Amino acid sequence: MIVRLSSMYRTNPTATRASAWFLSFLVALICVSPVPAQRAKSRKAQTSHSSNVLSPEARETLEMATGVVCKERILDPKGSVPIDDMQARPSLPVESPEAVAGAKRAQRLLPLTKGLVVATLRQLARDYNLNSSRRDAARLNRAMARVAAVTVVKPDLESRDNASVLLHNPRTIIFGTIFLAGLPSDEGIISVLSHELVHIADGEEDSLSLLFERVGNRASSLTAMTIHNQRAEELTSDLVGVLAARAYVNRSPNYEPLPRRISRSLAHNCVDQDEGDEDHLSPRSTIRALLALNPTLSRELVYGR
Repeated sequence: MIVRLSSMYRTNPTATRASAWFLSFLVALICVSPVPAQRAKSRKAQTSHSSNVLSPEARETLEMATGVVCKERILDPKGSVPIDDMQARPSLPVESPEAVAGAKRAQRLLPLTKGLVVATLRQLARDYNLNSSRRDAARLNRAMARVAAVTVVKPDLESRDNASVLLHNPRTIIFGTIFLAGLPSDEGIISVLSHELVHIADGEEDSLSLLFERVGNRASSLTAMTIHNQRAEELTSDLVGVLAARAYVNRSPNYEPLPRRISRSLAHNCVDQDEGDEDHLSPRSTIRALLALNPTLSRELVYGR
């Protein structure tokens, strides 16, 4: 927790009066005391992110990057179908060729994705200073164990354009057939698999609640949106998905443009009907929040490097 140290120096109006000499001595003593050094140390411990305010330049790059994501979706032969488009489509049988192909891709990518999620969660734990105690480490290790235990992707007609997990059956990710068909790229599938794996990692004991809180607080500061409680959990799950997909791009280089491959993890949010709810940001607001949290992605989308 960042302490507002300025509040430590408020004058107590009921304090006993001291002589002018004693007050001068006390002020001098405070000025040479080790408190400022401690304050600097505290700030240093929290500098996993340089600022919780976007500069005008970073904000402009973010808006440009958001446009790149949705432009690439249109141009990309493997571009994801937007969520609102998926919702308007008729149900897709489990045995349909598109659903079968999507399910095979998701099952094939699941082992790799689990490793990417574990690595990403470990990095976020460092970034958001979640390694301060043995208890924190134990909670994180239990979360990792739950990720490792997932083995099955189950296509489901009734789930349509959604993916979900049941915490009483934490070895299975349920994937709607429309969603499977609407994410024709590895990057798109990895982002959604990762999202669901984070819910499983959190589990019934809320192992990642502190991470959700800190990501939500930072995203709220950067975007001026309200991102707490379930919204923070959903956004953090999306963040892990985007970062895992970005790590996959590094592991599997090809001749496709970098902005196109990054866009695939976000492009299903390029909706026309941009509506959120109490538990979720709107899809386009989700893109902006994720890019605000990781300005490097914005730069890579805009400048291709």
